Amino acid sequence: MDRSLDYGQDAPGLLRGFTAGGLLAGLVCLGVTWIDGAFWARTVLAGAAVYLLGMAALMVWESRVGKLRDRNAILARLPWRGDEQVLDVGCGRGLMLIGAALRAPFGTSVGVDLWRSVDQAGNTAEETLANATRMGVAAQVQVITADMRRLPFEHDCFDGVLSAWAVHNLADLADRDLALAEMFRVLKPGGWMAVTDIAGRAAYLKALQAMGAQNVHVIILHPMKDKITAALSFGSFAPFTVMAHKATRIQADVGFRET
Repeated sequence: MDRSLDYGQDAPGLLRGFTAGGLLAGLVCLGVTWIDGAFWARTVLAGAAVYLLGMAALMVWESRVGKLRDRNAILARLPWRGDEQVLDVGCGRGLMLIGAALRAPFGTSVGVDLWRSVDQAGNTAEETLANATRMGVAAQVQVITADMRRLPFEHDCFDGVLSAWAVHNLADLADRDLALAEMFRVLKPGGWMAVTDIAGRAAYLKALQAMGAQNVHVIILHPMKDKITAALSFGSFAPFTVMAHKATRIQADVGFRET
């Protein structure tokens, strides 16, 4: 793999906040070291520094290592033929998009995004295409600037729809449901979808079931890690993947794999 390949740091503003807060707490802790009677203040400040810097380190690890491993585990559960037309919604710098292109070498993988750097550092269509070139799949990849709530595609045109770490960036819950509805709309009958996110687990399940999706279920790749990170983040970071498929007239099962 090309060492210049970079899928970007997620939530760079939050990372900077954790890092700055941790360093500040650590400096203040050192500053009150010699003050008599400041034991509890030092303890609280030291705890805050460890927590904030630890969360910053976790964010970096997840963006650089963890999400690649999770990407591979999620894609391995899908029933690839090799010629799929795949849509990646909120593709960012191409993590899922390129993974799909590698598994469907005779198909086309299309990524849509609004390219917001607040969600991912250096998030540009050019960087996504550069990553695709580095991985040797540029001929199979297309990127389009589009809003996930208004996808510029006809009904029933993709064999598979992916989305990772994107839908939660819509603050309005109704907008999240609209984004899921758009993904389901463009999915072919018999096609599959896999939506990975950090919040909204029950809401995504309910929304897809209400649309008539079949075989809707949640996958937790790392149950123990899920509990720990959810506790450390006070419930704001609890990764999951919702998988489903769009039924054909004969209600065919696409056969998700239990790997």
